[in-house]
Amino acid sequence: MTNHEKLALKHQMSSFKSNENPQFRKIMIDKGWISSDPEITNLLENGYEIFKQNIVTRIMTETPEKVFLNNCPKCNKLARTPHAKQCRHCGYSWHHLTVAQFTLNDTFQITGRKFFLTGQIIEGEIKEGQHIDLRMLGLNKKIKIESIEFVLKRQDGKAWEDIALGTNELTEQDKEYLKSIHPFKKTLDIIIE
Repeated sequence: MTNHEKLALKHQMSSFKSNENPQFRKIMIDKGWISSDPEITNLLENGYEIFKQNIVTRIMTETPEKVFLNNCPKCNKLARTPHAKQCRHCGYSWHHLTVAQFTLNDTFQITGRKFFLTGQIIEGEIKEGQHIDLRMLGLNKKIKIESIEFVLKRQDGKAWEDIALGTNELTEQDKEYLKSIHPFKKTLDIIIE
């Protein structure tokens, strides 16, 4: 959401919560949670539902590649949650497609080499040719693992090894995006397709 959209959402929620309590409403106005800025209030002039739909339309138009919709691989209908692996519509289960889980710690690229995602294997076994599902990080991509290497990390006098998964399937924009969202807090699925 843009900053104005965030402020409009805060305005809407604060107005709704303080609708029947003038003292509470004054507090929210004093804190700036209820806005009188026409740029903010104009976003809500057609109602809250239209406001939400306009945000969805804008996001889907501007950055559709960053929107993750967890659709069933069989019937293509939307699953109940982003982590769901069983379809509520047709009953298909795609648990078997996830062969490992990987906690992402860092990313890097050495000139002339692949782009590496480094971290630890939480469970399962990772092999070249499998794919890293990046949808949980905001990239609607499943990139092929082209190499697996070890990375020696040192920090505060301690040393440890991370696993480095190499790929050439990311654009420069994708790489910059992944670098910008560090530190990572997601566990990624390693899948077969």
